[in-house]
Amino acid sequence: MSDLWVLEEEIYSEIRLASGKEVFLCGVDEAGRGPLAGPVCAAAVILPKNLEIPGLNDSKKLSGKKREELYDIISDSALTFGIAFASVEEIEEYNILNATYLAMSRAIEQLDPVPDLALIDGNRSAGISFPNRCIVKGDAKCADISAASVLAKVTRDRYMCDLAELYPQYGFDLHKGYGTAAHYAALREFGPSPVHRMSFLKKMH
Repeated sequence: MSDLWVLEEEIYSEIRLASGKEVFLCGVDEAGRGPLAGPVCAAAVILPKNLEIPGLNDSKKLSGKKREELYDIISDSALTFGIAFASVEEIEEYNILNATYLAMSRAIEQLDPVPDLALIDGNRSAGISFPNRCIVKGDAKCADISAASVLAKVTRDRYMCDLAELYPQYGFDLHKGYGTAAHYAALREFGPSPVHRMSFLKKMH
């Protein structure tokens, strides 16, 4: 069993012992909490137990090419997965943390079979309307969370490349909406677009 399955196996055994039945755990992670533009994306995944996917790791530690390869493997081999967004408008209305919970809940709701417990990457999950447990640095500890991190990151990156075609002056295809020097320079020259998060630009000089 790879290290990515050890913690999940412990949680699985604990819940199965308490319930006396077969249980399903899903991993949940997000991409895009920090950028100045674009939606936040979340994914929820249930992989077959102890499935070994070579190279699977926290998406931030992988190259874009490797993430794309893993996206296809994960989506083909998962028992079920869901991917969802919370829009820029929702980020502005509810704040980024609550919008992230909204995207996560939407992703979990797509799963079939319905999981008994959602394993959430991070240390906060107050806004998720589903039985869950937080796993700090879960994208490096749990296979299902690691898989979710890849699906969320690749999906959001693809979305930002689509936005780059609508708003080519900002270079979304290069920085994916994050606050790079080039992005700030474009904002100073062209002003914000409809897909920018205005609340994130308040501190901009």
